[in-house]
Amino acid sequence: MNQQQDLLRDAMRRLNLTRDAFSDRLGVRRRALDTWLLPSDSKEARAMPEMAARFVSEILRSTATGNSPGSERADPAPLVKRIGAEGKPQLLSVSQFDRGSLEELFQVADVMQPIARRQKVTRVLEGAVLGSLFFEASTRTRVSFGAAFCRLGGTVCDTTGFTFSSMAKGESIYDTSRVMSGYVDALVVRHPAQGSVAEFARATNIPVINAGDGPGEHPSQAILDLYTIQREFSRIGKLIDGTHIAMVGDLKYGRTVHSLIRLLSLYRGLKFTLIAPRSLEMPAYLVELVANQGHVIEQTSSLQDGLRGADVVYATRVQKERFADGEAIEGYAPDFQVCKALVDRVCKPDTVLMHPLPRDERPSANDLSVDLNHDPRLAIFRQTDNGIPIRMALFAVLMGVEKQVARSMRDASWVSPAHVGPDDADFDGLD
Repeated sequence: MNQQQDLLRDAMRRLNLTRDAFSDRLGVRRRALDTWLLPSDSKEARAMPEMAARFVSEILRSTATGNSPGSERADPAPLVKRIGAEGKPQLLSVSQFDRGSLEELFQVADVMQPIARRQKVTRVLEGAVLGSLFFEASTRTRVSFGAAFCRLGGTVCDTTGFTFSSMAKGESIYDTSRVMSGYVDALVVRHPAQGSVAEFARATNIPVINAGDGPGEHPSQAILDLYTIQREFSRIGKLIDGTHIAMVGDLKYGRTVHSLIRLLSLYRGLKFTLIAPRSLEMPAYLVELVANQGHVIEQTSSLQDGLRGADVVYATRVQKERFADGEAIEGYAPDFQVCKALVDRVCKPDTVLMHPLPRDERPSANDLSVDLNHDPRLAIFRQTDNGIPIRMALFAVLMGVEKQVARSMRDASWVSPAHVGPDDADFDGLD
């Protein structure tokens, strides 16, 4: 069943078709296609007829060989070569990706889904050790990277904060990176100074992943955010091309939006509404970069006007820890909070609500409101769940084992819940 879902998702992605358009292409009812895409443990899941499977496989073969109208010949270079940084298997910036390499990474992440869901296990990274160096506070990202590496069969050694690091004794980034590279097989680094992770990468040839460098970038978060948007849109029959994205909050220091807007700009005909107080607006160089790629950009400080008609609302918290001395928040009043009353009033029934987390749930923070927790449009937990297959895919590609995963999988020996959270919606398990 998982192979069936992967095959269908792959075909829809390559052909750039919604579920409605794809079912028309196959000559089947949309309802039939939906049942073929359901998880194998769903009571309504159905096996795709052999004739349909052969037809989908033929479509994919003709697309790959360039026989399908508008298709492009696949790049023969391995994915790791195309996304590497200066010839090394490292992920420092989203600028290393084009749309084709993103789609290919998403295909690898799809293969990882049953492992991430505790249905299958693999040991392709058995014996490999990850060095997790977080010099800045983190819970979700640090644990997510560690869990992803462990689910591929590896083990993790980590350190958090400067206090427990030799850098507190004056050791340079170069020395720290080179020493750690003698101990571990891959590094994940978070550091409060922009550009610092690139310094770690220059001192080693092992895989290095940027887990956040101050107000700079957070590439893996942006990749999982885009993957989430694609999966949410697949469920409701939308394409990313031509969509309306509203980004809300601290767009000046929020590194997740810096990376995400770069990735989204690889798609066609998007409209971005950037909603922030004047003191926290998106950096001008990013606005110019996106505009030069033909997208529409609107900037406003009015939350109500900015959210109207958006397909995706991406909210961020205020990054007070990055403010310069004496810098204050201006205009971030309670009416700047994305809450259920506002969403019901100005957003669509199928708007996707996202947030990179953590949410600041203190009353004075005015972050994404908890009164949306039971709204099916809220995708924040599906978003965090998607961090595991994406980070597994990144490790697998950078360490050269992505082709081994599918044939190495075996059933998990333990029983996991159908829904991880007690309040998860039924469709949380849909692909």
